[in-house]
Amino acid sequence: MTEGNNMPEDDTEGQGEVPAGAPAEEKKENGDSKVTVPEQAAAPGTEEVEFVHPEGGWGWLVMLAAMWCNGSVFGIQNAFGILFLSLLREFGSEDDDDLRFKTAWVGSLSMGMIFFCSPIVSVFTDILGCRVTAVGGAAVGLVGLLASSFVTSLGPLYFTYGIVFACGCSFAYQPSLVILGHYFKKRLGLVNGIVTAGSSVFTITLPFVLSGLLERVGLQNTMRVLCILMFVLMLAGFTYKPLLPVKSINTHTGSRFPPISKIFNINIWKSLGYRIWAFGIPAALYGYFVPYVHLMKHVEERFGTDASKEVLLMCIGITSGVGRLIFGRAADYVNGVNKVYLQVTSFFIIGLMSMMIPLCHIFGGLIAVCLLMGLFDGCFICIMAPIAFELVGDEDVSQAIGFLLGLMSVPMTVGPPIAGFLRDRLGSYDVAFYLAGIPPIVGGAVLCLIPWVEAKRKRKEKEEALNKEQDVTQKMIEHEKAQEDAQSKTGESVL
Repeated sequence: MTEGNNMPEDDTEGQGEVPAGAPAEEKKENGDSKVTVPEQAAAPGTEEVEFVHPEGGWGWLVMLAAMWCNGSVFGIQNAFGILFLSLLREFGSEDDDDLRFKTAWVGSLSMGMIFFCSPIVSVFTDILGCRVTAVGGAAVGLVGLLASSFVTSLGPLYFTYGIVFACGCSFAYQPSLVILGHYFKKRLGLVNGIVTAGSSVFTITLPFVLSGLLERVGLQNTMRVLCILMFVLMLAGFTYKPLLPVKSINTHTGSRFPPISKIFNINIWKSLGYRIWAFGIPAALYGYFVPYVHLMKHVEERFGTDASKEVLLMCIGITSGVGRLIFGRAADYVNGVNKVYLQVTSFFIIGLMSMMIPLCHIFGGLIAVCLLMGLFDGCFICIMAPIAFELVGDEDVSQAIGFLLGLMSVPMTVGPPIAGFLRDRLGSYDVAFYLAGIPPIVGGAVLCLIPWVEAKRKRKEKEEALNKEQDVTQKMIEHEKAQEDAQSKTGESVL
């Protein structure tokens, strides 16, 4: 599932512009970095304190807390297919022709809200800091999940699980991306890989745990057990001890809240490459979440209720973790925006694998499909942040990722209900999975335009720079000629 786009350490406690007095990062010759932290209200001539990332220590505990956050938030979301089956049995009616359509809205609304809240969460992180935002978000998620365990119909679940629980998860998740930059610089890539692997570990194990709990204690008590994960997540948020000073966001009026110009950075939208990326990614995701919601029910209908359907989610989780490590490393060797081609390949494979699901009449074939789907899902996820860096630069990357996640919320939300509606009307999931494979292929084709657009932009900038240099040279020549003429006239007047 989509997660793990860690922000740069320059954006540690906020994504706004760095005002005077905030830490300034300097690059050393060996590629390491240090942050110079001037003391507040220091007298003139006072020596500045150099901040060096600890590269460990308390940071390892912060890394484990962030890993738990990734795992618990997206592990529950990715395992919704198991809860989906239980919801159908618990709240379903044989007379309801739109049962799957209505039930799918619970999971897809939850996933969509996590991404929809991303731009808002970044503002709260700027104002309140990582620790307060993360702990408060986990507490809200705990309340939403606990309330979901007491409902007796689908309607309230849309609010308790789809909105309250999901918003809490969003507020708990995003600070975990930011805080790592306080503790790591040289090892940040390794730490990112470990943290994002948390969701893979939970995706592998949670389906089996949920299946056992649902059989033994039922749906309501299973949700109460899941509340333990959120409680631990709330405790994990207390480890987010900031090392860098909180950036000053007070305005000249004394208000605690930053001006709108600092909240919404319009510079990112000036890049045509980013605009194409921000359109192509959401366009590709209309069918992305469909297998996570409906694959379990499809397996039951085709292979019977005794089929080991949890194995499929386990396969996706394992290869997704492997894909993040392999393609994350491979992306380091791909220059510039050409990294987009890795994402294009991922979408093509994911789309084709979605179309292959109805064609698999042997369970082993479905396992092979899920292994490939998970591998390239990991590829798609791990290179989102590097591509954002290439398109908008270091200073604007945080908001670029935040807005992209917000735009992704729409397709992530509406895709599964549409698939459920098609199943209710047509009697099988075949057409739904065929159609789910089309958006990734179309979106991938759109992304192919980005390298061409960026190459054209760079040629234009190079030509403009060359023309400007020629103009400056011409003006210098004219200026020197004018000086020579003036000197010659002065000599003639003297004679």
